[in-house]
Amino acid sequence: MPRRFAPAALMLLAAFAAAPGPRPAAAQPAGGERRELETDRDTYTFAPTTAGPGLTIGELSYSFIDNRSGPEAHSLPELLVRRGIGERFELRAGFNYEAGGPGLVSGSELGGEDLIAEYESRVLYGAKVETSDQAGWVPTSAFIVQGFTPVYGPSTRSTMMLGEAWAWRFDNGWEWRSAMRYGTGFEEHDAFEQWSPSTTLRIPVGERWNVHAEYFGILSAGKEKPIDLQYGSLGGHVLITEDLELGLRVGWGLNDSSPNVFSNLGLGMRF
Repeated sequence: MPRRFAPAALMLLAAFAAAPGPRPAAAQPAGGERRELETDRDTYTFAPTTAGPGLTIGELSYSFIDNRSGPEAHSLPELLVRRGIGERFELRAGFNYEAGGPGLVSGSELGGEDLIAEYESRVLYGAKVETSDQAGWVPTSAFIVQGFTPVYGPSTRSTMMLGEAWAWRFDNGWEWRSAMRYGTGFEEHDAFEQWSPSTTLRIPVGERWNVHAEYFGILSAGKEKPIDLQYGSLGGHVLITEDLELGLRVGWGLNDSSPNVFSNLGLGMRF
């Protein structure tokens, strides 16, 4: 078990070594000024913030996964629409189509249902609420609940996912984010649970660029053939405008049961 989470521990140490301490409080926009655009698709670790009152964030991406055994996987459009209701709450809806082998690396989803070659599409629906603002060592945080229902493919079972994300932003602009997800899964007649930890170190480069390093895993409990997927990845995004983000992630499997490599290209728009 310690070996599985070694990458997370290394990133944690890097975050503390790079910055003197957290800001005493989270930066808040003045007046009606918009906050910095933060999409959930930028990293596997979802953002600990909501869209903002009366604002909508639309996210699209494409993922390619080179599986170690079995066919490669393609996932698109990974559509996620987030509508802000008040300062701390948002409603979420989306749609995705998956083709080929197993695997999901999108930050809006968790694992998979039947981990075999398939052609399947699903809708997602849910909500996110901000649960705290940064104050000293108290992080910015948000809780998410989502459901998934197949609309095409071999499966007819709906699944659900719960998650919490935390973030500390330091005086030098670096940010350390972590999240934990819990989800349900099915494979034929085998019902099981899934747990997915993730941690990310985000570093700003100038005013519009941001780069990151990330670890995330997907583990099962109560499954006849356990899932043990471990990933490392690097990526970044650029703000074309304050309301348009373009990002790229590239990652690799950290154990023999994980895919060789994956890539994810996407954008986020706020309006």
